[in-house]
Amino acid sequence: MAAGNDRADGQGTREARVDRFVETFAAQLTEAGMQRMPARVFGALLSSESGAMSSAELSEQLKVSPAAVSGAVRYLAQVHMVTREREPGSRRERYRVHASSWYEALTNRDQVLKRWEATLREGVDSLGSDTAAGRRMAETLEFFEFLERELTGLMERWRTHRDAVFGRQQ
Repeated sequence: MAAGNDRADGQGTREARVDRFVETFAAQLTEAGMQRMPARVFGALLSSESGAMSSAELSEQLKVSPAAVSGAVRYLAQVHMVTREREPGSRRERYRVHASSWYEALTNRDQVLKRWEATLREGVDSLGSDTAAGRRMAETLEFFEFLERELTGLMERWRTHRDAVFGRQQ
């Protein structure tokens, strides 16, 4: 029995365990609001040894069409969770998840938070802060403003912690 392949402990092959991880993590990301195919592609990239795969490799692993991979990668690149790289000497692209970029992308939602805050401010002004709906909206606005202030400090504390655990990141 080759190391890392079939196992006698009932866990199956490494490939099967990775597939289970990808599908479980993708389901959790989907429950949190991400579309299913980008979630699966992200899980596959995250669990790959190099952190990078071609469209063909992703299609084969996930058993989906290259078009499905393309759409998923487009979304993931737009939200800065993956980057595109050219294979040296080739026209083919590889898609990469970087250890730090994906959680930074998830927490750096300044533009979205600012839009929500502006809309909520308009809502409070429209409804009046002395109404029950206006108070609910004002509390929601305060939550997003609080979240925005806290995210900066949270990410700085995370980077310090990450560097202490994993060494200084480039």
